[in-house]
Amino acid sequence: MPQAALTAVPDLPSGKREQTKVANRQAILDAARAVFGELGYEAATVRDIIRRTGLAAGTFYNYYRSKEEVFAALADDGARRFNPILKGLRAQGHGFESFVRLAIGAYFGFLADEHRNWVARRPAGEPHLHVQGETPEMAAVFAEVRDALAEAVAERTGPMADPDYMAAACIAIARDVGDKMLERRPIDTAGAAAFATSMILTGLKGLPKAQA
Repeated sequence: MPQAALTAVPDLPSGKREQTKVANRQAILDAARAVFGELGYEAATVRDIIRRTGLAAGTFYNYYRSKEEVFAALADDGARRFNPILKGLRAQGHGFESFVRLAIGAYFGFLADEHRNWVARRPAGEPHLHVQGETPEMAAVFAEVRDALAEAVAERTGPMADPDYMAAACIAIARDVGDKMLERRPIDTAGAAAFATSMILTGLKGLPKAQA
C-alpha cells in the first residue's frame, strides 16, 4: 500500500480519520512486534520500526515518541486481548482451584502464541523483557483476577486473605515463570503452567481457611 494511503489526511470525514488512526497504530504495533522479534529489543531502533511500517517518520511520532512507548503499547495490547479470556473463564462458573488452573494454563498458552516469532528468532537463554510498571489494560487484568479471588473469599471457597495481595502474588508468579518459559527451547507451556499453578495453589493453601 502506498505510504500516503496510510498517513492521516486532515480533511477526511471524522469516521475515516479514526479508521486511519486505528490502521496506523496497528501497523506500528505489528511492525514493532516483528522487529523486536528479529533484532531483539535492545538492538531495535525506531527507524527499524518505521521502515517496516512504510509510514512516514512524522506519522509514527504522531502516535509514539520512542520505542519504549511502543513496547508498552504492545504489552497493553496483549493484556487487552487476554482479559476477555479471563472473563470467559469466570463466566463459566468454575470452582476456585479450577479457575486458577485454567487461567494459568490459558495465560501460558497465550504468552507462547504471542511470542512465537520472537522465540523462533532469538537464541535460547536470551532474557525476555516485559514492560516496567502497569499499563491501563494490565491494570484491568489485575482487577479481573482480584475480583475472581474476592468472589472466592466472599463465597468462602478460597483462602480468607486480602484479594489484592493474592492477585499480586499470582500475577507475579505467572509473569516471572512465563518469562523463563520463553527463554527455553522448546517452549514447554504445560510444564510451566503446572509449576506455576502448583506454586500458587500450594502457597495459597498456607493462608487462613474459611471456617465451617
